[in-house]
Amino acid sequence: MRAERQSEELNRKNNAFDNKLRPTRFSDFVGQEKIRDRLMLAVKAALERGESLDHVLFSGPPGLGKTTLSYILGEAMGVSVKTTSGPVITKPGDLAGLLTSLEPGDIVFIDEIHRMAKTVEEYLYSAMEDYAIDIMIDQGPNARSVRLELPRFTLVGATTRIGLIAAPLRARFGLVNRLDYYSPQDLAKIVTRSAARLGVDIDEDGAMEIAHRSRGTPRIANNLLRRVRDYAQIKAGNFISGEVAKDSLALLEIDPNGLDDMDRRILETICVKFGGGPVGLSTISVSIGEEPDTVEEAYEPFLIMEGYLERTPKGRVATELAYKRLGLNNRKMVQGELL
Repeated sequence: MRAERQSEELNRKNNAFDNKLRPTRFSDFVGQEKIRDRLMLAVKAALERGESLDHVLFSGPPGLGKTTLSYILGEAMGVSVKTTSGPVITKPGDLAGLLTSLEPGDIVFIDEIHRMAKTVEEYLYSAMEDYAIDIMIDQGPNARSVRLELPRFTLVGATTRIGLIAAPLRARFGLVNRLDYYSPQDLAKIVTRSAARLGVDIDEDGAMEIAHRSRGTPRIANNLLRRVRDYAQIKAGNFISGEVAKDSLALLEIDPNGLDDMDRRILETICVKFGGGPVGLSTISVSIGEEPDTVEEAYEPFLIMEGYLERTPKGRVATELAYKRLGLNNRKMVQGELL
């Protein structure tokens, strides 16, 4: 029980930290310029017509700002945002209770919408198109359908795996946006802004040092900033310079290319144990003691994006760049040493 309370308290503090750094207006949101411009245009048009915003779907890797943009939409439209997640909505009654409590124009934000139960997902079709849902009451001969009228609302869905969303549901979103990884320059702006909100001084070199190791992801950049802030507070007079950032990130075993300990373990497993591949995902996961889904969703996208790893029909293959980053000889030399 004590451990559960401590875990809840930690989650509460982490959420408070994220909310403190989360921008609330489009003007404060850095990066994703095309998506931001499209959303600003849609919001302005909806407000001028006095209508609710069209349904919006955000896709892309975790930590890129899908939740943040959802709250910014609510702020821009001047409406409330009701938040839930796909796995939480397990039966139609859960969805009905959520939707019938809305005020006109409200936003319903469903995170990880691809993990919603199919039986619940089908109820969304009429809710999104006709703003009504049909609920079955009773069973057998006494069963009857009751139609519940809903206020006009905006559904905002977020997913890391858009391919798992059924085509009929995906087609009902008027605005579909895919968020991409951020450039180091944009991440440096985010780090500088977050540092100001946290009350810690940082120079341009310090911000860029953190940005280059953040895997193109604002959430990771802010998490690294929190760790660097601890180091700077104790050892550098609460000032983050380039050297301070380098020293603190070295303690976290994050190298200048953004590779952490697990990244290196994955690459070393493929390069050394399996001669550079091809090797299957399940074999890699067993070798490093990690779940296949975690490897595929949390680590592989960055390694592929940076050119360290390739996916082939036969399995994962390490590139020559991976050997170089690990300080190994090329593939042929390593294979020769294994022989």
